[in-house]
Amino acid sequence: MNLYSLLQARTAAQGSVRVGLIGAGKFGSMFLAQVPHSAGLEVSAIADLDPDRACAACRTVGWHDDHIASVKFSDDAAVLINSDDVDVVVEATGSPQAGIAHARAAIAAHKPVVMVSVEADVLAGPLLAKEAAAAGVVYSMAYGDQPALICELVDWARACGMKVVAAGKGTKYLPEYHSSTPETVWDYYGLSAEEADAGGMNAQMFNSFLDGTKSAIEMAAVVNATGLSAPSDGLSFPPCSADDLPRVLCPEADGGVLSQVGTVEVISSLERDRRVVERDLRWGVYVVFEAPTSYTTTCFREYGLLTDASGRYAALYRPYHLIGMELNISILSAALRGEATGAATGFRGDVVANAKRDLAAGELLDGEGGACVWGKLLPAGESIAIGGLPIGLAHGIELTNDVAAGQLLTWDDVNICEDDETYQYRRRMEEEFGSHQCTGNIVTP
Repeated sequence: MNLYSLLQARTAAQGSVRVGLIGAGKFGSMFLAQVPHSAGLEVSAIADLDPDRACAACRTVGWHDDHIASVKFSDDAAVLINSDDVDVVVEATGSPQAGIAHARAAIAAHKPVVMVSVEADVLAGPLLAKEAAAAGVVYSMAYGDQPALICELVDWARACGMKVVAAGKGTKYLPEYHSSTPETVWDYYGLSAEEADAGGMNAQMFNSFLDGTKSAIEMAAVVNATGLSAPSDGLSFPPCSADDLPRVLCPEADGGVLSQVGTVEVISSLERDRRVVERDLRWGVYVVFEAPTSYTTTCFREYGLLTDASGRYAALYRPYHLIGMELNISILSAALRGEATGAATGFRGDVVANAKRDLAAGELLDGEGGACVWGKLLPAGESIAIGGLPIGLAHGIELTNDVAAGQLLTWDDVNICEDDETYQYRRRMEEEFGSHQCTGNIVTP
């Protein structure tokens, strides 16, 4: 609770915290919108595949010409990472391959990394965190995105001596969404393709949010960072309101839906018959925790906590997240405290490609949010045991086998280039973590 005062002291003694941003898309733009209003924090460099687009993004979010002129724009992330006037690197490309490469380069340059690209974190975050710890560098989730906010709630509950029963987020979900494609996605959002195009909305990205893949990716990141468990058969997306969190997300034996305690789950803002859940948590995050004693249960009641019928289970939630507009918290935590706002401590959850339809040998997979596969959250041990194909590598590769709708894909089902650096890094992570399911051996600086 003292980041602002720490920033003031840092600014007076050493000058501003200087940020290098890689990727000026939506998340990056939301962060950039806050920079002119954040005394003591500046963006000294921006790398993007299209530097002109990045410059235009700065103008769109309200930057003045003189502010824009002070930034080094380029299409070369390596130049940004190795620049003497960059203190913290923010990776916001959304690409797992680029994210891993950029994070490793920043770690080698002994610079803190804020990993916005959760796709990269889930594909190889445990190994990146281990590499960063060995180098004495902060590797951090991005505050404002839901995984970091969930980790914060879990940490709060544990630090208060509460047992975490479940944690997660809300979304809009129906079972049929798993088969959605970029061609059908706008119907589910109530938009025409023309309206979406006019708004600059990317169909494949929005489809990842709808078909369950993004939820699986984000929950895998939480599992790997907190030590909570991934559900044995994936997320179930139960309909649930903010008021019903303690009643729904408690063990089956106590009237809830959980088959295990200490897990992640994503709740739906829609009932299965399409009715809207009242007081839904579509944009928010939550933690459900259990009172350790009868005295604590009494205190829950005395202070007005919403609980289940027994009074033992209660919840804390945050109804909204502000995405890139909150990213300063991660940047300043890394720069001023040497602390991550969430980071992998082990490999416990994975996201495996699952066929949306019958797929034929010879087809090219189109990755996250595409027409071929959606990502299913699994315990990492199960993913490794079946040789599951990570969703982060299920793009642009050819199928060698027919795969039935609803079937998980494996390494044996695809023709993947074994010389690919991202593939090699992922396989190295499986070798280092897969046999013992690391549960807290990574020590962050």
